[in-house]
Amino acid sequence: MKEPARVLVVGGGCVGMNTALHLQRILKRDEARVTVVDPEPYMTYQPFLPEAAAGSVSPRHVVVPLRRTLPGCQVVTGEVRAIDHAGRTATVATLATHEEGAGAVEIHYDELVLAPGSVSRTLPVPGLADHGIGFKTVEEAIGLRNHVLEQMDIASSTRDPGIRDAALRFVFVGGGYAGVEALAELEDMARYAARYYHNISPDDLRFVLVEATGRILPEVGADMGRYALRELRGRNIDVRLETRLESCVDRVAVLSDGSRFPTRTLVWTAGVKPHPVLAATGLPLDERGRLKCAATLAVDGAEHAWAGGDAAAVPDLTAEEPGAQCAPNAQHAVRQAKVIAHNVAACLRGRPLQDYRHQYAGSVASLGLHKGVAQVYGRKLKGYPAWFLHRAYHLGRIPTFNRKARVLAEWTLTGLFKREIVSLGSLEHPRAEFELAADTGRYPEAS
Repeated sequence: MKEPARVLVVGGGCVGMNTALHLQRILKRDEARVTVVDPEPYMTYQPFLPEAAAGSVSPRHVVVPLRRTLPGCQVVTGEVRAIDHAGRTATVATLATHEEGAGAVEIHYDELVLAPGSVSRTLPVPGLADHGIGFKTVEEAIGLRNHVLEQMDIASSTRDPGIRDAALRFVFVGGGYAGVEALAELEDMARYAARYYHNISPDDLRFVLVEATGRILPEVGADMGRYALRELRGRNIDVRLETRLESCVDRVAVLSDGSRFPTRTLVWTAGVKPHPVLAATGLPLDERGRLKCAATLAVDGAEHAWAGGDAAAVPDLTAEEPGAQCAPNAQHAVRQAKVIAHNVAACLRGRPLQDYRHQYAGSVASLGLHKGVAQVYGRKLKGYPAWFLHRAYHLGRIPTFNRKARVLAEWTLTGLFKREIVSLGSLEHPRAEFELAADTGRYPEAS
């Protein structure tokens, strides 16, 4: 009897999880065994990170558990360190190998799907590694929410005007989706929270957005980008275009226009880069470090290897200009996953492959509660209609009915009750209180 084919999916993000989801639906158990490897046991739906940071959605509802969603697959919580595609072998370090002190394990495969996603792209800015805060994971989003509320607590309690000024100034670097949506949602939340502080008014808060190019939100088009710029500046947000962060040593943000801002909050959202594991595959990469792919989403020059999402340079067959490539966004990622799964199954069954072809529909962006911009199929929306479309679109795209229902329920409750403005910063260090009691004698024994 023929052994089932071994399909290895590297990455449990948008492309990886959706590919595995489709594979478990279309492949029979005697056809293939699908293994998914990711450092986390869940997929993060990143478009909801700004709302999680603002408290509109609980953090546990913006992640999709891989084991529950993929019961027909084997899920391995670990990190792929290297891939020998000629030998059809991946080297994986797991939590168990770390505890055992043993070397990484090898996973053998017949078909390889590479979807490790991307990591934050940082620059050698002095002080950035010491004081910068990222915004790519749910942990970073919730950590940033706690941090912003803690800074308001510091400002409310201090008598030092310098500390107060730095605590109430929040600098965001990067004017793309992540930067603008994170800033807009957190600014909305912070100004709401200010009403509960006796000595902080919304006008005391200072939000600064630093963007190296001459526009923000290029994905929604020039007109809607200009509207978003006016909307942010109308909310007293200081938007600096054609400006770069040059230093943030000692918690002082120094900009290329000569400005200096003492700040205790510096959020870095200035782009992403392909995951470093791609360089350890020996597969062909483009100048940006992404895998070169054909229209079928097969890796160029490598049989039985497939890729999509941020990790792949995929030709856009619907574009008018020659040589155009698909944008690395969630809209393409979800659809590419379906084509990858179809083609992996077709390859195993000896059937023709399908080209990936999707006409870009447009983009939507949130600018805080009841505010947004959108350009969809040539139509331009702003304000409440764009915000509603943003929520409706992403509610439809987040995987599983379970998560859709939970997010919708939370939005409904948020509309009926007031915002939650509690900082749970201690969650990041759960043993701190016990260590303090055990080691410092903070709680003296009764005599």
